[in-house]
This record gives sequence, structure tokens and C-alpha cells, in this order.
Amino acid sequence: MTVNSTVLQELPADLDRERLPRHVAVIMDGNGRWAKCRGLPRIVGHQRGVDALKNLLRCCDDWGVQALTAYAFSTENWGRPLEEVDFLMTLFERVLRQQLKEMMEEKVRIQFVGNLEKLPPSLQAEIARSMEMTRHNPGIQFTVATNYGGRQEILAACRSIATQVQEGKIQPEQIDRELFERHLYTSSVGDPDLLIRTSGEMRISNFLLWQMAYAELYVTDTLWPEFDRGEFHRALSAYQKRDRRFGKVR
Repeated sequence: MTVNSTVLQELPADLDRERLPRHVAVIMDGNGRWAKCRGLPRIVGHQRGVDALKNLLRCCDDWGVQALTAYAFSTENWGRPLEEVDFLMTLFERVLRQQLKEMMEEKVRIQFVGNLEKLPPSLQAEIARSMEMTRHNPGIQFTVATNYGGRQEILAACRSIATQVQEGKIQPEQIDRELFERHLYTSSVGDPDLLIRTSGEMRISNFLLWQMAYAELYVTDTLWPEFDRGEFHRALSAYQKRDRRFGKVR
């Protein structure tokens, strides 16, 4: 995304726009705890979590971050209570339908990654429509990991490559990092520079396992519904203080 005058004006003065992460990934944790602390149903926390994600996407766009990837629903989340899972599927579909016009206006390019075939058919249709409608948009790349698991992604890539080897399309000696990464769900967006996890949990929960090899990790105790521009500013400030050596010595 091209940095424009609006971005230059709105970026906090203490941040160096030349050292912003190109790609931010976020594990949005704490919706249920946020609701429980207030005596509210968990579904209210998920609704507030959607608002926090919309605000972060807009902030990334305003400040010049080119890609945002959000962990919306993991392959393990099917083990949650059926009522909660059904609500989340309905919420995803409703938000997509309601926000598509706004995403088009703001030139957001959205993609969903994960095993999408297991999602409800109506949600699959809404996902396909939103991806098709926005695929030529020149703005921020917004990736939503839904029914996603990092181990499953790696296994799927291995199966795809093995099939091509079996069919004689690829020789084993041709398999290298670049070829492997072309078979990942995230091949079009690349690896994240910064991973943010809310609610203080110190794990990556099967998220982007291959892609996280050299991502900078930032964990905050803030619950996801309360993650705002001020919190994102703190995360970026911490990121810009890191010395990224990628295993090398300066």
C-alpha cells in the first residue's frame, strides 16, 4: 500500500515509518474473559472483539502497515460449546455481509485461509463473494485465518507436493524453501514481521508455525476487546526497539 499524506499525519511522532512492520499478525485472545469479568455472555465478548479487529485494521491502514493477519477460528475451536460455535459462524457471515461495501470503499483486499470446506455452506458462499469482490483492491491485505491450524497447513502443503512428485511434475531435489512456501495458505502475503498476542498467554497456539520462524513476538495482558490504537502504538514502539538479526551477527 502506498504511504500517503494521511498516513504521515496520523502516524505517532515517536514511530519511524521506515521501520514499521510490513505484516502484522494477531492472536485475538480474551473475548470470553472480558465478558465474564463484566457478568456478560461470552458472545458479547466476541461481538466486541469484532469491533476491536475493525479498529485495528483501520489503524494499520492509516499508519502504513501493509498486511494484517488475524487468527479468527482455529481447528481446535470446534471443541467449544455448540452454541458458541454456531454463534461465531453466524457472526462471521453477518459481519462479512455488512462490511463488504465499506471494505470496497476503503480498498481492503480480504482473503480467508484455512480448511474452509468444513465451514457452513452459507458462510463459504459469503467468503467466496468477499474475496472475489475485493481481490483487485490496492489497499491493505487483510487475511482471516478461519478453521486454521499451523500443523494442518504444513501437512496439506506436504501432501500437495508429494502428489506432484508422484505425478512426475516435481523432482524431489527441486523441493526447497521457496517451493514449499508456494504451497502454504499464506503464499500471497508472506511471513509476518510482528505477532501480537493479547490476554497474556505465552504461546502461539498452532498459528502460522512455519511463517513465525523470525517474527518478533509481543504479548500484552490487555484482553482483546480492549486492544485499541494506544495498545497498538505500544506494540509498534516495542517492535521498533528490537534488533532483528535473523540468526546473524551485525
